[in-house]
Parts: sequence; C-alpha cells; structure tokens
Amino acid sequence: MDMPFEEVSNFFDDSILDYKEGSSRFQKALPKMTQGYFDFTEACFQAGSVGEKEKQLIALGISIYSQDEYCIMYHTKGAVEHGATEEEIMETVAVSAALGGGAAFSQGVTLVMDTFDYYENRAH
Repeated sequence: MDMPFEEVSNFFDDSILDYKEGSSRFQKALPKMTQGYFDFTEACFQAGSVGEKEKQLIALGISIYSQDEYCIMYHTKGAVEHGATEEEIMETVAVSAALGGGAAFSQGVTLVMDTFDYYENRAH
C-alpha cells in the first residue's frame, strides 16, 4: 500500500471505528439481540482447547474466504494482538486461497498483509 502512514493509519483505524459505531447504532435499536450476539462472539473467542491467536487466524481465513473486508481487518488486528507472526498470517491466507481461489488470494496478498504491516509496525 503506497499511502503515507497517516492515511494508512486512518484507513484501518477508521474502518474498525466505523464497525464499532455501526454496532452501537444497532445496539440502541435492538439491544437484546445485539447483546446476545456480542456475548456469543466474545465467548467463542475466549481461549479453550483452541487458543485465542488460533481462533483469530481461523476467523481471518473465513473472513478472507467470504470477502468481508471489515472482518479481514478486525481479525488480522486480533491475530497480531495475540502474537501471530507474518508467516502464520501468510499461511492463513494460503489456506483460505486454496479454498477460495483468486478472490481469497487477492484479499490476502493486499488487504490482509497491509493490515498486518500496519498493526505489526504499530506494536513496536
């Protein structure tokens, strides 16, 4: 991604903020349903037999396959925050591309890697 860091920063952070703001709007209109969804997903991402990092990588692979750009950024960020390496991110992209073909590969080599680079560099 050949954009100044400030613009890249704004793109990823603003995209995740858009999701959070949209979720808040939905929660105001449908609080019981939204809270149920939040509680369920929070429980799903807690460490169990499968660790938190691995759950974020699974979610990332599904997000790539389903072409969900918000989830791609959100779960790439989550994977980085739980210690995923560049190699683990790339292997997740590869597995998703094996199932999803060119569309999954194109999301993986662009949006996923750009998001990884942003959050990995921000952590250091």
